[in-house]
Amino acid sequence: MQSVQGTDAMASPKASLPSSKNVLIKWALLGSIGILNGYATILMYSRGEMAFALLTVILTALALFVFGSKKTYAHRYIYPGIAGMILFILFPLAYTIGLAFTNYSAKNQLSFDRAQSVLLDRTFQSGQSYPFSLYSTEQGHRIAITNGDQLLATESFDLAALTPSDMDLTPVDAIDGQKEKIKTIIQNRPVLSELDLHLPNGEDIRMSGLRKFAAVVALYTLQDDGESLYNNRTQELLRPNMEVGFYQPVDESGKFVGNTVSPGFIVNIGSDNFERVWQDDGIKEPFISIFIWTVVFSAVSVALTVFIGLILASVVQWEALKGRAIYRVLLILPYAVPAFISILIFKGLFNQSFGEVNMVLQGLFGISPSWFSDPILAKTMILIVNTWLGFPYMMILCMGLLKAIPEDLYEASAIDGSNFVSNFTKITLPLMIKPLTPLLIAAFAFNFNNFVLIQLLTQGGPNMIGTSEPAGYTDLLVNYTYRIAFEGAGGQDFGLASAIATLIFLLVGALALLNLRVTKVAQD
Repeated sequence: MQSVQGTDAMASPKASLPSSKNVLIKWALLGSIGILNGYATILMYSRGEMAFALLTVILTALALFVFGSKKTYAHRYIYPGIAGMILFILFPLAYTIGLAFTNYSAKNQLSFDRAQSVLLDRTFQSGQSYPFSLYSTEQGHRIAITNGDQLLATESFDLAALTPSDMDLTPVDAIDGQKEKIKTIIQNRPVLSELDLHLPNGEDIRMSGLRKFAAVVALYTLQDDGESLYNNRTQELLRPNMEVGFYQPVDESGKFVGNTVSPGFIVNIGSDNFERVWQDDGIKEPFISIFIWTVVFSAVSVALTVFIGLILASVVQWEALKGRAIYRVLLILPYAVPAFISILIFKGLFNQSFGEVNMVLQGLFGISPSWFSDPILAKTMILIVNTWLGFPYMMILCMGLLKAIPEDLYEASAIDGSNFVSNFTKITLPLMIKPLTPLLIAAFAFNFNNFVLIQLLTQGGPNMIGTSEPAGYTDLLVNYTYRIAFEGAGGQDFGLASAIATLIFLLVGALALLNLRVTKVAQD
């Protein structure tokens, strides 16, 4: 017995070695991940990407906590799902809401420090320009400057190994060498433009063109306060206007005057973007109109697709119908064809001049509707196309739900003398509505954000007139947001688009909650 215990005692240290190695490997791996992500976080923060740096810290800290602690190690299986939810749902949502409170746009994309740095790098020509030539000699290359009747040249240098440096220009009678072609100057312009040449009179000149050197000085000089800039050309003092996110000249009393100077920088503007939606008639009126159309489009699309899908599902399951399998395949085909292909085909079919739809209408009734220029007809066309794209899905759902209804109910109803309408209202519809309701809510939400259909078919047109931002009669809210973000009249206004996207999120969330509440009440 003692020998057995002694054997176990001797074997136990060996048995613990693999566990120790696993722990060491685990912590080495976690430490490496922490160091790499920490370095990435520092890089993001140094470049002004505070949001992405914070996201990296949160995901890394969560990973180290879950995989490093024995108490939370069991949660390692759900970490990918949590990380994905943070990365693809919560972070974009928070980032969008954050942008809604800023002036982020095509003109205001940089941080304040970056915008100031760009302005300080600008230069202007402050004096006379001098034509120059690049010569190739036996000792190397030389730059020759013509100053009136005087020829000035640098010492010989190796063009291939040229680095930014200062060179003196001295008078020469002539240069023994061959003048390089403009092609050589273009190829070496990056290094030639970094040369500072000193004239005999003490003036410094730099390359200002493919054939000219001139006195080039900084356009702006940073003042002692670290914010103000002095314009060396116009002798104006500029200060950052934190209300609009631009540098702007100031007068003697410190008030902002004159035009703003690009590039702008990002500043917090509070609820200004949300106030623009309700106070600017050029935004408010199309927003309300587009919101109403979005709700109508979604509701009518769902209603039509369910109505047609249910009728067709009932028809193809009618036992007296011959060739039911063929009809099912044919009716499902629109669902099998990629949606964007069908949309582009319909766009050609509804073409006012060459489309088959108008050719048929012209031949039968002598009319040629303007599908893309009349708002009512454009909306009608969109509903027709969306119904075509959506009814096969609803038909498949209804076919499955109809199959699940016991035949005994219909047989008992037939004994009672009920007709088709009575069967539908008292048996079919009540048994189908509960399982179908969540799918109808999902279909409504999908159509509420059906960006591809509108973008490919009408691109939101016909356009509304008198709006502050581009808007069309067939735009959905998501398309309207896209147009503001990338086609804005005053430049790409991402801040305003984010504000509208936030409002869409709240509206869709409210509608979803309302639908769920109504559904719950109906089921109870």
